[in-house]
This record gives sequence, structure tokens and C-alpha cells, in this order.
Amino acid sequence: MSGVEVRVLIRPKEGILDAQGKAVEQALPALGFEGVDQVRVGRIVELVAQDQGRIEELCEKLLANPLIEDYEIEIIDS
Repeated sequence: MSGVEVRVLIRPKEGILDAQGKAVEQALPALGFEGVDQVRVGRIVELVAQDQGRIEELCEKLLANPLIEDYEIEIIDS
């Protein structure tokens, strides 16, 4: 079965504490990376969907927590 390749980018919403991003940001100077700030850590989910019309529902119900996360759906051109 073929489908559409999808990449979902999930990030904390603006104003939501991003503890992992803050930890990375604080570690950077010790590793010699000066001048880097506003680090935000998210995740990427890649999948092949048979029903492209349900991808947003999948994100809302399973992949992202819409209360604290934003997501962006990218269709990957083959």
C-alpha cells in the first residue's frame, strides 16, 4: 500500500516552559558555544499516511498535546 509521506514538527508553545531547551541553552557556553539563546527543543514524527485527511486529527489526539504544544504538518514530496 502506498500513501503520503508526512513529517510532523512538534514544539512547545510560546510562553510554555521548555525545561529541555533551557538545559541545552545553559550547557552551551561550557561547551564553547557563545551567543546562542532562545533554545527550544521539540520532536519530529515521520510517517506514511493512507488517509491524508486525518493527519490533523492524529496530531490533535495522539502526537501533540494541543494545550502546551504547537505542531506543523509537512507533506514530503517524493
